[in-house]
Amino acid sequence: MRRRVPPPWLAVMLLTALVLYTDDYVIAGILPDIAADLDVSEPAAGQLVTAFSLTVALSAPPAAVLLAGVRRSRLFTVALGAFAAVNVAAACAPDLAVLLVLRVLAALCTGAVTPAVFSWTAAQAPPEKVGRYVAVVAMGVTGAIALGVPVGVAVAHAAGWRANFLVLAAAAVVCLLAVRATMSSDPRGEPAASPLAQLRAVAARPVATALLGNLVAISGSMMALTYLAPYLAAAHPGQDLRAVAFAASGAAGVAGVLLGGALADRLGPRCTLLLGVGVLAGGLVGAGLLAAAPPAPAAALVAVVAAQALGAFTLSPALTAWYFTVGGDGAESAVALNTSGTYLGVAVAGALGGWVLATGGPGVVPLAATACALAALAAFAAAGWRTSP
Repeated sequence: MRRRVPPPWLAVMLLTALVLYTDDYVIAGILPDIAADLDVSEPAAGQLVTAFSLTVALSAPPAAVLLAGVRRSRLFTVALGAFAAVNVAAACAPDLAVLLVLRVLAALCTGAVTPAVFSWTAAQAPPEKVGRYVAVVAMGVTGAIALGVPVGVAVAHAAGWRANFLVLAAAAVVCLLAVRATMSSDPRGEPAASPLAQLRAVAARPVATALLGNLVAISGSMMALTYLAPYLAAAHPGQDLRAVAFAASGAAGVAGVLLGGALADRLGPRCTLLLGVGVLAGGLVGAGLLAAAPPAPAAALVAVVAAQALGAFTLSPALTAWYFTVGGDGAESAVALNTSGTYLGVAVAGALGGWVLATGGPGVVPLAATACALAALAAFAAAGWRTSP
């Protein structure tokens, strides 16, 4: 039997996710360039990241509800077109204040499109391949970190930081044209489902507890990743392991996304969620144990860091598959809330992890992250209690 070739629109959704997430993450790579050119401090320029992330987190859920009846082709066309225009304007921003406003506008476009990208992919995928199709699109998230940010830094070095926004604008136009060319089905979504019906669906335990699980799991995994450098310095003094550890984390993240999609289709999303967060917790426990008696073996440190990323990135495709399994009228809203939870989890990780680092030291950070992972494990277990996987 011939293997079925994935449809062209799947690659387009992957590219769209890559462009949207790169627009957020690339700021971290070009932050010093922006600060120097606009004559502001790096912490002040860092508010560009905060503003973008918070805007996506706050705008994605209401956008999913309010735009549920809009044809997908129209939604992608308007949002990606506006996204491209805003990025062109960002390339010409005269100061930080104007750039900050433009970043908020770009984030509003991202908040409108991101849930639709994942929900449309899940809706169009063959029932037995939902997890794997979503995993392909989720590769845009890891690709933004592993590919988008380094390319953005190279562009900044070659042509200045403003050129990044022009490149992203051009990429958004390409996505827009590709969406129009490959979208063979153009549904209106679920206009019959009222906002109240969607709210009831996401408030039901199978969805609400999974959303909570995602929030605390992201908080734990990103806490460990955000403060990985001081942890490595304390656990293995005298040797800089950052480059190899971050490379291993990125590679394991890519593997985790693909594995999560395959397992969600084969074992079911609930079992995949439990396995993924279990691996995450195991990696964090291992990191805590290794930090207790420095210097820890370099290979063991890299291994536990990779395990954390493998487990954390397994969750994304499994969660999307879960919401479309149990979410009913609120499936797309659940995906949007999951996006919000991811961004909020990153914010919590930075704040809570910073406090843990300041009060307990780098060796305590993985222990605090472990507590988050165990809370996520309990939430995912509760989400599937007496429900069909």
